[in-house]
Amino acid sequence: MAAAVELEGVNVTFGDFVAVRDANLTIEAGEFFSFLGPSGCGKTTLLRTISGFIEPTRGQVRIGGRDMVGIGPNKRPTALIFQNLALFPMMSVADNIGYGLRVRGVPKHERDEKVKNLLIQVALSEHGHKKVSELSGGQKQRVAIARALAVEPSVLLLDEPLSALDLKLRQHMRAELRAIQKRVGITFIYITHDQGEALTMSDRIAVMNAGVIEQVGNGRSVYAEPRTPFVAAFVGENNQIRGRVTAVADGMATLDTPLGTLSGRNPVGLKAGEEALLFVRPEVLSLVPTGTPNGSTVGFDGEALDVAYEGSVTHVTLRVRTGQKITATVGGGVVPVSGETLHIGFKPQDGLLLARPASH
Repeated sequence: MAAAVELEGVNVTFGDFVAVRDANLTIEAGEFFSFLGPSGCGKTTLLRTISGFIEPTRGQVRIGGRDMVGIGPNKRPTALIFQNLALFPMMSVADNIGYGLRVRGVPKHERDEKVKNLLIQVALSEHGHKKVSELSGGQKQRVAIARALAVEPSVLLLDEPLSALDLKLRQHMRAELRAIQKRVGITFIYITHDQGEALTMSDRIAVMNAGVIEQVGNGRSVYAEPRTPFVAAFVGENNQIRGRVTAVADGMATLDTPLGTLSGRNPVGLKAGEEALLFVRPEVLSLVPTGTPNGSTVGFDGEALDVAYEGSVTHVTLRVRTGQKITATVGGGVVPVSGETLHIGFKPQDGLLLARPASH
């Protein structure tokens, strides 16, 4: 059975260093949930706290409604898949999968039946007799998953399990992992610094920065409606423009910037006079010759520095008058050339204003 995981006021400190600060979160039973953030943000510490390898300095971890205080990793309804997979290279695939069952004293006939079913679930039914060393990277990943599932955990914890794979295999394994999770129906908690992994696989994502959960939501909301400058900058590509709010009305705000007067959505309720950052995604920018009527857009001029054609889209890097570089991703039509001066425009509803951190 799947189990919900609840974090209530969880703090983890090592001496004076705060690795996790005031984590409050409920991960629903049967959910594919990802913690996303850069190295050192606290996501692996949080995973190890859920699994029991680290006790919280303060706060509570509950799994299936049960407080986990004092309950070690081997007694929790969890299984953890490490980055290095920790498979036994000289054992067969079947023996690797059945290892946890053997340690628990499960009778051989029962163990063999379970291993057989798990091999089918992870599409390795023809490989049970092989040594792990004979398998591809993706097959080894599936063996690690099957071995973890063999002990019937309520929650499967995965610590960047795809990071050692090449790009194509990583993309393939994303789909495989998601399909396996849907089949077995248990709670998956996934750790990654790769936003593509988090966005494509997860029901919900927690974005972490410096030990703090900055935002929780589905992939679309985290990408399209970031609530903090860190989330806006970390998830996907984004152009940032500094300025000061001059007027607000109807959920929108006008901003005085070094590039002129610009506008955007104002979801956090900034007031006139406040310092702000305007975020504009590359894909919402339009590029037209300077002097061309721009209709309902706001914008500024820039010089094309680099033009990278990528089939269906073209990525253009432009330099604006402040020296800042702006990235635009455009579809068909006329492809700009390096050195060309262009008007860079966007619709105000495609811009997003957030409060500028004091240190920014």
